[in-house]
Amino acid sequence: MTGIDPGQLMKLVIRPTLTAIGLGGPAAEQLMLGTAAQESRCGRYLAQIGGPALGPWQMEPATHDDLWTNTLTGKPDLAARVKALLPATCDRRQQLVTNLAYACAMARLVYWRAPASLPPAGDIEAQAAFYKRFYNTPAGAATVGQYISNWHAATDGQPFA
Repeated sequence: MTGIDPGQLMKLVIRPTLTAIGLGGPAAEQLMLGTAAQESRCGRYLAQIGGPALGPWQMEPATHDDLWTNTLTGKPDLAARVKALLPATCDRRQQLVTNLAYACAMARLVYWRAPASLPPAGDIEAQAAFYKRFYNTPAGAATVGQYISNWHAATDGQPFA
């Protein structure tokens, strides 16, 4: 797997970002690493080939905009924590590519608004199913098996907890 080293992605981006927005913990951290491994091979692809998704977490602009319109509007404290990750003036969508912390935070919000609790840390199979249901969606091309395979390729089986 080429891309950002998974250990560094966890230590330098995922963990501090999730802590900064108040949505961290081992289960969330592992899910974010697994999502990056599945979606972009941990940053190998910053723009979806043949599609609109952007950044290591391959978020579609429509999902990005929906998070701001329908999720963060009613959560001013959380919105302020996410905005703190942004430069004073910027194109927020472009930040999905150029600002790892912001891209991570926005991807975490997809899971935060899901109507189910995160799977426990260490349960990669349950995390894969959660990813498929709430991030990729049942209509998406990814599979639970792909997620698990990409997790193991990225981490060599390490839990990164």
